Amino acid sequence: MIRMPQALLDAGLPDIRMLLQVHDELIFEAPKDQVEAAIPVIRRVMEQAAAPVLDLAVPLLVDVGTGENWDDAH
Repeated sequence: MIRMPQALLDAGLPDIRMLLQVHDELIFEAPKDQVEAAIPVIRRVMEQAAAPVLDLAVPLLVDVGTGENWDDAH
C-alpha cells in the first residue's frame, strides 16, 4: 500500500485516491474515465507487494471489482 500513491502518479493517474483498507481489501476513489487505466496499476503493485524482499513460491493474485459503492464492487 505504501507504494500505491507513487505508482498511480507515475502512471499519470493523480486523481485516483486510496481511501481505505478493510481487512484484505483496498478501496479507491477514481473518476469514471480513469477506472480502467487504474486497474492494471493497482493489480501490479499489489501482486508484487513482497518484491524485492521476498520471492513468494505461491503468487499473490488480486481480484478487482468496481462500482458506485463498496457493495456494488463485490
